[in-house]
Amino acid sequence: MHEKEHGPLAGFTVGVTAARRADELIALLERRGAAVLHAPALRIVPLADDGELLDATKGLIERAPDIVVATTAIGFRGWIEAAEGWGVGTALLDRLGTVELLARGPKVKGAIRAAGLTEHWSPSSESMAEVLDRLLDEGVQGRRVAVQLHGEPLPGFVESLREAGAEVVGVPVYRWMPPEDIGPVDRLLDTVVARGVDALTFTSAPAAASLLSRAEERGRLAEVLDALGHDVLAACVGPVTALPLQSRGIDTVAPERFRLGPLVQVLCQELPSRARVLPIAGHQVAIRGHAVLVDGELRTVPPAGMALLRALARRPGWVVSRGELLKALPGAGTDEHAVETAMARLRTSLGTPKLIQTVVKRGYRLALDPHAETKYAGE
Repeated sequence: MHEKEHGPLAGFTVGVTAARRADELIALLERRGAAVLHAPALRIVPLADDGELLDATKGLIERAPDIVVATTAIGFRGWIEAAEGWGVGTALLDRLGTVELLARGPKVKGAIRAAGLTEHWSPSSESMAEVLDRLLDEGVQGRRVAVQLHGEPLPGFVESLREAGAEVVGVPVYRWMPPEDIGPVDRLLDTVVARGVDALTFTSAPAAASLLSRAEERGRLAEVLDALGHDVLAACVGPVTALPLQSRGIDTVAPERFRLGPLVQVLCQELPSRARVLPIAGHQVAIRGHAVLVDGELRTVPPAGMALLRALARRPGWVVSRGELLKALPGAGTDEHAVETAMARLRTSLGTPKLIQTVVKRGYRLALDPHAETKYAGE
């Protein structure tokens, strides 16, 4: 399988923590060759079951707000649908037709118009900061402002309005809850610690916060943070989503446009550029998460083989003893014969046996090309 056939993410494993739109993200990743491990870190409470939203909706119908801020298209549509299900849809639409309606961006504007309403204003940037600036410039002292919440924390937004004298009513359109089955999350955390994924994707701040709090509950937070700090790339859909990770000192990457497609593109750029590429025995060898590219051809390698290859690649061209390689093998005992077995399988997987040399009575080494020796000798 050659470079153009296997996709930029072939050989990498990506963890997906999303609940909403996870299928779409997984499809985008798999189309580019990634293996995906999915563990929804949260679930969303269905709108029709949420009494808090019903109470907030009835409260706004009975006592009109001055301003309503719609923050997401899916949330706004869901709110209208839930109200219709409760028999107060027409009353809500009538009420929204009489207030100053602000839309956070083009998608929300589309949802507002689809409901037969017209927004008073919308920023071109989809920025809540721009919405806040407009409200503060207008002045909100003594005004009642309803804000459609959408599962994301809105840092400083509600607090700033209250400080400026507004009465702020939150409209909780859907709520995040822990997943009913925590098993997949625990398996994902264990895989992160074992460096079994190359990247973790986050599409909401609550999911990131939930994953870290579960790691803390299990006493594995320090190990998870260490993995995310060194070996596992944390990729977030945008800056708000990244906040829980960054507050723990984790560097994150995010696309310029806060969408799933650009998020996947960031991974397509970042992961291949992090792969170790070595000139070995006249071949270009790129070591990826669970596979190796030999001269652009994808070779899938079993986990034991990848562990051996990584141990050899830490000091390319140097001899690594069987004892040291044994320690690198996952779940290995004390029998050095396990190294020979795994090594034989690794060589078969690579399809080019001369990449790894046996050094009699000493161990194994990568057959680094002579001109590369000086480049890597000091590592």
